[in-house]
Amino acid sequence: MKLELKKSIVVPGIIVLTGLILLNLISRNWFVRLDLTDNKMYSLSHSSRNVINNIDDLLTMKVYFSDDLPGEYGNNRRYLQDILEEYAAYSNGKIRFEFYRPDADDELEQEAQKSGIQPVQLQVIEDDKLEVKRVFMGMAILFEDRREVIPLIQTTTGLEYEITTRIKKLVETNKKTVAIARVKETDVTTRNIEMLINERYQVRYIELADPVPDNIDVVVMYGLEDSLGISESDNLKSFISRGGNLFITQSKVKTDIQTQRANVIQSDIFDFLKGYGLSLADNLVLDRICGKVSVQQNIGFFRMAVPMDYPFLPIVRNFNQEEVLVSGLEQMQFIFPSEIILDSIPENSNYRVTPLMYTSDHSSTMKGFFNLNPDPKANPALRRLGEKGKLLAARSEIVNQESGIVSQIILVSDSRFLLDGGGGASPENHIFILNAIDYLVGDRGLISLRSREITSRPLEELADNTKSRWKWINIILPTTLIIAFGAIRFKRRSNRSKFLEELYD
Repeated sequence: MKLELKKSIVVPGIIVLTGLILLNLISRNWFVRLDLTDNKMYSLSHSSRNVINNIDDLLTMKVYFSDDLPGEYGNNRRYLQDILEEYAAYSNGKIRFEFYRPDADDELEQEAQKSGIQPVQLQVIEDDKLEVKRVFMGMAILFEDRREVIPLIQTTTGLEYEITTRIKKLVETNKKTVAIARVKETDVTTRNIEMLINERYQVRYIELADPVPDNIDVVVMYGLEDSLGISESDNLKSFISRGGNLFITQSKVKTDIQTQRANVIQSDIFDFLKGYGLSLADNLVLDRICGKVSVQQNIGFFRMAVPMDYPFLPIVRNFNQEEVLVSGLEQMQFIFPSEIILDSIPENSNYRVTPLMYTSDHSSTMKGFFNLNPDPKANPALRRLGEKGKLLAARSEIVNQESGIVSQIILVSDSRFLLDGGGGASPENHIFILNAIDYLVGDRGLISLRSREITSRPLEELADNTKSRWKWINIILPTTLIIAFGAIRFKRRSNRSKFLEELYD
């Protein structure tokens, strides 16, 4: 009897144990994760998997993270470990990672600092005391004889993009070149954008007076205020005809908010763009959904800077969802843009134009006399914002009819879009700029990954009648439900009282 009992326990136990071992071995490289977040932030994207598939040698990740991190930083470590396990699983053994504790070993601390990972000081509360703690939170990625470093991991937002971008940078053998064209000497700077592009591509300056070199994949131009020279125009057209790509930010009106003056720009760049189906109107676009400026106003006995909506700084939230270039974006900031007009395309034309983004349906335009005053009392145009959305960015695809080579031009109707003192300071604009460069060079793997890391979640703009309807629903519905609930309870208690009276009478 005892022998039969042992057999009945041992055999199922062995079967269950064997099954668990096999299941663990299989799940190391094959697993399924149920991710219910709208942007799948807890799952490795297809873009990252495609980058992993290009790894042809061992890639090592050394993570230098202190233990006993306070609050959210401890969650960052757990999230990082989870996502690195996915990288390793999808790599089929080509990616390995290891966590180290530099603060517990002097040699590890020196190794981390040599890799570019420096300790940071955090204020933490331990044993009811506020203390300053010295911690490490970074990682180094090693591939062959090259190294990429994420020196500080303070948040999980954008972490997958950071890791995948650095892996892609390590495994790529042919780095594309992006050129910033200098047409006229100006005192404006684009340092933010240059550093941004330089993380993925080689950046160099060129003079359009000379022919564009053959190794240039994309030319970036911004804010022309004069005409091109004959040689500059010819070199740009030659670059486009042989398959070159152009990213240009150009408004039709030059503005100065300090003097509140504006005038239409006279340049042959507009004739050049019109030849590819991209026309700019002699106007400025206004939108009710906009940025703010500080205006000096008298309040009582004091003169104070008061923030005020400024429709000349539209915030765009209406994107062409069929275009991968912008489909994942949520908002962008513009400064004094002009409207792009899409002319009818002739039947024998060699280009096709695609709109990318519009302002809201609370827009208007200003032309002729430009009144830039931000005060609606002094500027009636700021109160008349009820027109359909205006086009602020478009893409033209050009096919060389002789060679069949395809070129692309992306136009953004804001001359300040790339400048440090303008749109170049906006993180939302940075995402579009990188998307545009990736799209033009034909490397579109990171576009969807970059867009899903956006943290801005603006509320949907509702029409006035919709707002009014929901306001009354919020007022009437709760009251109606309470009255109905009270009536139901009163009816039930009345019925119960009648039942008890009939029962005991």
